Amino acid sequence: MDRLRQRADFLAVANGARSSTAAFVVQRRRRDDDGPVRVGFTVTKKNGTATERNRIRRRLRELVRRLPPLSLQPSSDYVLIGRRAALTSDFSHMLADLSQALHRLDRTSAQRAPQPKRTTRP
Repeated sequence: MDRLRQRADFLAVANGARSSTAAFVVQRRRRDDDGPVRVGFTVTKKNGTATERNRIRRRLRELVRRLPPLSLQPSSDYVLIGRRAALTSDFSHMLADLSQALHRLDRTSAQRAPQPKRTTRP
């Protein structure tokens, strides 16, 4: 798993699907290549001082490390946007929330996938 570091990559993921929880927002974008999963983390300044933002970012990174490997879709980019609640939330609840959010993203993308056209027989 690689890290997202370029602003353009973060902006591209922002146009994809998203799922919200109390402590963070998960965004996902599928890529057209066969590259590895890439994950980015961001916390805005309105969430506190630099120390608090770094703590939120560290907690989000640890959440992703503890996920089962098959939780993230291959050839996808993910961005986790930290919220202030990530400072005080129970870590096990955050891990369960992340798993549920990823499941919701998978479910919504499966519903939006183009369905094959039906042909009618005369």
